[in-house]
Amino acid sequence: MASTRTTFSLDQELAEQARQSGINVSAAARAGVAAAVQEARAKADRAAYARHPERADPFWTGAEAWTEA
Repeated sequence: MASTRTTFSLDQELAEQARQSGINVSAAARAGVAAAVQEARAKADRAAYARHPERADPFWTGAEAWTEA
């Protein structure tokens, strides 16, 4: 997967605590952004479902009857 460089600001004290703790700030930022994207997609999916909830479809009831048991 290709990467892109991004710049962000980090509180100086927090940056120092991360350094002292041996935290890879780039890896932590990637993980945080990935979690935020996953949360945003889940929120969008829930909103889309709320706008267009699933409904019973008589076709599938009939299609299920076609299967061999």
